[in-house]
Amino acid sequence: MKTIAGFDRIGEENAFAVLARAGELAAQGKDIINLGIGQPDFPTPPNIVEAAIKALRDGQHGYTPATGIPPLREAVAADLHRRFNAEVNPDNVIVVPGGKVTMFSAILMFGEPGADILYPDPGFPIYRSMIEFTGARPVPVPIREENGFGFSAEETLSLITPQTRLLIVNSPANPCGGVTPKAEVDKLVAGLAAYPDVAILSDEIYDQMLYDGEKHVTLLDYPEIRDRLILLNGWSKTYAMTGWRLGYSVWPDGLYDKVRKLAVNAWSCVNAPAQFAALEALTGPQDAVGEMLAEFDIRRRLVVDGLNALPGVSCITPKGAFYAFPNVSETGWKAKPLASALLEEMGVATIGGPDFGILGEGYIRLSYANSAENISRALERMDGFLSRNG
Repeated sequence: MKTIAGFDRIGEENAFAVLARAGELAAQGKDIINLGIGQPDFPTPPNIVEAAIKALRDGQHGYTPATGIPPLREAVAADLHRRFNAEVNPDNVIVVPGGKVTMFSAILMFGEPGADILYPDPGFPIYRSMIEFTGARPVPVPIREENGFGFSAEETLSLITPQTRLLIVNSPANPCGGVTPKAEVDKLVAGLAAYPDVAILSDEIYDQMLYDGEKHVTLLDYPEIRDRLILLNGWSKTYAMTGWRLGYSVWPDGLYDKVRKLAVNAWSCVNAPAQFAALEALTGPQDAVGEMLAEFDIRRRLVVDGLNALPGVSCITPKGAFYAFPNVSETGWKAKPLASALLEEMGVATIGGPDFGILGEGYIRLSYANSAENISRALERMDGFLSRNG
């Protein structure tokens, strides 16, 4: 059967393929240490779980508004005000089944043949996949090690053309763990004044995962772009809720009703009891967030020190998220073959940098969302492998 060309262009997220292969090897009895998948290894905090159970017992079994239950949208707006002093109208918030849905919606809204969409490279692979699906031209914005894996405002602005419809930014960033400094964000926003027809999608899903005193710079802080800013965020990373499939976005007035109609057509609404769990996550105790972040920080230091001790490997210290993106170009290996060999021969799952973009060659991604013990074991295996095969 013939389908539209977009389905031949659509890509995927290779982290799930690595996860599946790691599962196959584990089923064969091999000891696998998974540093590939990007999800917290902590359980969802008990108060959040109990809120979902209570919602089920209270009969919250039906449809909700397509944009999310009003108390949750109000809680999202209140949380953004509490953390950033940002003024957000709950009527501009939409609750969605996972962060990817906001990407899909925004890229679908602006992507078509003849349009350009700028996205980070290395970056989350679904950006490029969805851009290509729409027929738009994906234009990579280089995310360079020499910039601490933050974007360069000057380089980003230089890539905008009359065909540019959407700019995607991500800080703190996946896969590199980079955090773009406020001064660079200021320059970007100032430069965007010359391009009033370019919409901005700001992926801030890791906004609470920052280290060494870094403060998150949200694009909500810039009133001059609020009329074309789409904010992506959610609960998956901060509250260890990846499997709950919960995200939210903030849309400008001119776009909100379009995405509301898309919700009605595509997913109707988000799982009702999960929304009550999300409400508890935002309004309940926040101790678990700090505890997880403190543990991630310990692991971050462990993994960076260990990587820098490996033959042919260097790694700058990530300032956000829970990923390290070591440079492996001096090992004598290409990135993807190295990642494959580490999994097949040593039982260490990582992701090759090219899975995150054309500028990912020479790097691999490690998630330190695993125990310190497992990270140490993985580093020992990698050391043994590279010492023999470097």
